[in-house]
Amino acid sequence: MRGFCSNLDYRVQPSILCQHSKALAGAIISTRQQDMALGTVRLVNAVFYAHHGVKPEEHSIGARFEVDVSMDLDFTRAAQRDVLTGTVDYELVYQWVQKIVLANRFDLIERLAYLIAEKILTEYAFLEAVEVTVRKPHPPVGGTCDRAEVVYRTGP
Repeated sequence: MRGFCSNLDYRVQPSILCQHSKALAGAIISTRQQDMALGTVRLVNAVFYAHHGVKPEEHSIGARFEVDVSMDLDFTRAAQRDVLTGTVDYELVYQWVQKIVLANRFDLIERLAYLIAEKILTEYAFLEAVEVTVRKPHPPVGGTCDRAEVVYRTGP
């Protein structure tokens, strides 16, 4: 099998690669290093009492809702400098989640997860991915059930 150099055999040692192949190898390593810099910031189990559900009594009585938010980004510069610039402010993220959960009444927890993710992505366009989980403990399903849960993901 031949590569960029007409005399390149993929079984040869990296030390004898031609200039083009060395440049390509460097670019691949550089890309991998960038991929490895990806980190995750999470809010886990933010709890609210709200009024969401398909049944009318869920809108009138309300229930407990739990929300997790996971945000993937490269926060290397923020970590190196110990500054909030270049990462997410999870206090603000919590406030956005709280407002969306408490200020609305939806039939579906899927709607909550979607709106939370969209708000976060609107405010932090540099995020690589967002995952929002919304849980409803002991949902009214006609039997014993620990929780109903939805997960909404964006990005890779």
